[in-house]
Amino acid sequence: MRTATDDATSPDLGADFPPGFVWGAATAAYQIEGAVAADGRTPSIWDTFSHTPGRVHDGDTGDTAADHYARYREDVALMAGLGLGAYRFSVAWSRIVPAADGRVEPRGLAFYDRLVDALLDAGVAPALTLYHWDLPQYLQDAGGWTNRDTATRFADYARVVGERLGDRVRLWTTLNEPWCAAFLGHASGVHAPGVTDPAAALTAHHHLLLAHGEAVAALRAVLPADRSVSLVLNPAAVRAASADPLDTDAARRVDGLANRIFLDPVLRGRYPEDVLRDTASVTDWSFVRDGDLAAISRPIDAMGVNYYTPTVVAGGAAPGEARNDGHGASAFSPWPACEDVRFLHAPGPRTAMDWPVDPDGLYDVLMRLHAEAPGLPLMVTENGAAYEDAPDPDGRVADPRRQAYIAAHLAAVRRAIGAGAEVRGYFVWSLLDNFEWAYGYAKRFGIVRVDFASGRRTLKDSARWYASVIAAHRGRDGIGEPQRD
Repeated sequence: MRTATDDATSPDLGADFPPGFVWGAATAAYQIEGAVAADGRTPSIWDTFSHTPGRVHDGDTGDTAADHYARYREDVALMAGLGLGAYRFSVAWSRIVPAADGRVEPRGLAFYDRLVDALLDAGVAPALTLYHWDLPQYLQDAGGWTNRDTATRFADYARVVGERLGDRVRLWTTLNEPWCAAFLGHASGVHAPGVTDPAAALTAHHHLLLAHGEAVAALRAVLPADRSVSLVLNPAAVRAASADPLDTDAARRVDGLANRIFLDPVLRGRYPEDVLRDTASVTDWSFVRDGDLAAISRPIDAMGVNYYTPTVVAGGAAPGEARNDGHGASAFSPWPACEDVRFLHAPGPRTAMDWPVDPDGLYDVLMRLHAEAPGLPLMVTENGAAYEDAPDPDGRVADPRRQAYIAAHLAAVRRAIGAGAEVRGYFVWSLLDNFEWAYGYAKRFGIVRVDFASGRRTLKDSARWYASVIAAHRGRDGIGEPQRD
């Protein structure tokens, strides 16, 4: 007799995934590359942050990480063996433009040339993200994302990478999760650069979006016309703990700072009026200049969606009671003007991050975006779970909870597609165990285990299962046949 669990983890998740659906996996440069001083690379804010005592669990750094810079061919072979249709990776900005004078480092570009060519040779489509939080330290020294000029420098960098790789890379992303870069990096301070200033967080937020808009224009100027330019957000599935007005107002405010503060400027060219009112005691928003919102709302070809867990909130917290939403220990909240909001756990099982597992949140986010931006293609660009898994005496890594997590969220994607959402792909987070930001190497998200001492890779059971899902759905080439033009 089959059970609901059997159905959820079967390779055949249903026939509702459209032809050409992208089946991929994702990583980020600082989390896997290592080689932080190789071939002209200079420090990023995450090098500085991770080397600052007390910032990262156990003093871990990304100095070696998964050693992908040296072992990328081995990793591409793993991707090909799994049958991945696409691989989402990020470029390390300070490998490409290592100094304030703007000079371009040819050895940095050459690495990504080699990576892209290896992917294409393996039949895996490259999906490139320009910024996954590793701002060059020399730009941080000049004010970082609180300095408007950083947006201009980002557009310059985007143009350089676009000119070099645009002949082979079809899917481009400007920013990954600007919410984290702005609010975890500048309000709670649990991410680099470790600032705890809510006004700085809102300033950084705006300049990140401006950087996105300027990079869209820069990429359009150099890429072939058939390339796709996207933005990746981490929309929150915000739920009020009850119908109490205090709780529903808390949900409105958090939704404003998690979702509408991005969606409204990107999709509609304006900031939400209630968000401006709610944050008036924090900033006067004078950093917004004429023409900024027109730049930010330049049309994109797709939107990436990163989702892990829902956000449940209640109002009426006493002073000092507000929590920081599980993104790391801090005395500061990443939510400006939400000092009286409590962040609660949804019921049900939790991952090793202590994040509740709730696939309905992914369905809700996808359907909301479908309603707010009808016709805009969506991709789930990150989804996965950390669990405490280890090899058994025979070397096998059994991770049934990760497999069940991915299966349940794929079922939510399938359900959203059936309800009309134009979801074009799914990228599991992550291909490899990696440097998990402030958690260091204590949390493992990979479907491939990495022994960080030796660098050895081991397919977990979830990787073998994911390969069987891909094979069952014949989901290759969703970004377009991988090729060199």
